[in-house]
Amino acid sequence: MKEGFRQSMAWLHTWAGLIVGWVLFFIFVTGTAGYFMHEISRWMRPELPLHTNTVTLPSQSAMLSLGLTKLEAKAPDAVSWTVQFPHEVHAPHRGWQSFAIEWRQASSPGQRGRGSELSLDPVTGETLSQIEARDTGGGRLLNRMHYVLHYVDRDTGVWLSGICTMLMLVAIITGVITHKKIFKYFFTFRPGKGQRSWLDAHNVISVMALPFFLMITYSGLVIYAVQYMPAPIAALYGTQPDANRQYINETRNGSTYLSRPDTYVSLETLLAKAALEWGERNITSVTIRHIKGREPAIVFERQRGTQVRAYEAQVMRFHAISGERLADLPEKPLALKTSESFRALHEAKFAGTGLRWLFFLAGLLGCGMIGTGLVLWTVKRRRQYQGKFHFGFRLVEALNLATIAGLPAAIAAYFWANRLLPLDMAERPAWEAHVLFLVWGEIFLFACFRQPKKAWIEIFGVSAAAFIFLPVLNAMTTERHLGVTLTKGDWQLAGFDLTMLLLGVIFVIMTLKVRKIWLKPVNNKTALPAMEMREATL
Repeated sequence: MKEGFRQSMAWLHTWAGLIVGWVLFFIFVTGTAGYFMHEISRWMRPELPLHTNTVTLPSQSAMLSLGLTKLEAKAPDAVSWTVQFPHEVHAPHRGWQSFAIEWRQASSPGQRGRGSELSLDPVTGETLSQIEARDTGGGRLLNRMHYVLHYVDRDTGVWLSGICTMLMLVAIITGVITHKKIFKYFFTFRPGKGQRSWLDAHNVISVMALPFFLMITYSGLVIYAVQYMPAPIAALYGTQPDANRQYINETRNGSTYLSRPDTYVSLETLLAKAALEWGERNITSVTIRHIKGREPAIVFERQRGTQVRAYEAQVMRFHAISGERLADLPEKPLALKTSESFRALHEAKFAGTGLRWLFFLAGLLGCGMIGTGLVLWTVKRRRQYQGKFHFGFRLVEALNLATIAGLPAAIAAYFWANRLLPLDMAERPAWEAHVLFLVWGEIFLFACFRQPKKAWIEIFGVSAAAFIFLPVLNAMTTERHLGVTLTKGDWQLAGFDLTMLLLGVIFVIMTLKVRKIWLKPVNNKTALPAMEMREATL
């Protein structure tokens, strides 16, 4: 252990960050992509139709009448009916909800039953033909990788990502202790100073989004607290295989559905009352159901996305027979509300598009913080191992190359695979992921045998080309290119292509900067020290 408390914390900060730094970079990249999970999934299923402008839709009262008529014909014996109005869902895992009907058909009395859904034309009420979109992992697969990794079972992945997250939390706290002049570092950046410049960049990025880093690591641990600390569940429910399922059912999904009432009050009248209180177009669904232990009810749900507790939809309940306004349901237990609030914070489920972009940028800063920390480790030791082979140092340098410069190219390859793999290919989503890891593995092998300076330039160049030409590939293989999406005003699809172009431009700038410094010709020996100093800045 080093002498002194701060020196000990600096040692712990360095090694806690280095040991899992490359896994953390992967977690941050895929987790950051998760803030636009739905937009990524839409782009990866180009067969889906463009978004409908809600201004041109019929009134909600007219759509409600169409939906009820369809439900009466399609599922007269269902235990619950729901009419979903078209609306924008401010959550990265949903996105756009079209006009649809949903129902639950209980398999036996007293059971909740399985749910079914049918999309309808909002004008005629006719059933829309089911579009055969390509099979893809989409944005959900990328997002899933950030907490279960890949090629391991779910429990193992959650434990590994939890260990890495805990070490990151340790690195953040020890970093704050080590750099006690935290606010001074925020305004200090000295370019062209070698190791000092890398340390300044690491400090500035770390301080810039420090509250986000603390929130994202701590909330990531809280979400799976039951799995990391299973003793309370084992004490209450036992250790049998279905103990966790019993716990989840009792705390989250304990509703038992009874038969839906055959007669009920006018829903159009209740819809008008709800619209008067919440405003036009803010009602997202109407449900008719009877849950055991409660009155038969007609439930109106309000547009979500404005509160951290986004799991708790704001609802208005009426008695299905009398039409009387029912009291709000008892609140959930505090522990459950706390857990759901942390999950909403971690996944930005409460956030609109603007705030999700802010989360996305903070996630990119997290990638920058981890990346600069990993590079700083090699910069500090490069002179020590100059001219001689050291396996540990060479391995770290190759891992840095493959992860910091190569992982973006592998993510781009995931999108390329979506457009290039045969549509009828067996296990197509799995092969999209295989392409990602195959490309990433090839880049690592390349980094192991290529001269590091040239490898940084070449891998950055590959990443730049992969992102810049992705919209071109999209235009060559689908009809959902920028020429269509921009003119039709579908900013989800257009935004994806534009973001890919922007990322490509950023990697072009990085490639040119690295090339300018490291491949600049040296004319005489007197220029060597200055050249070495500039090399250290990268």
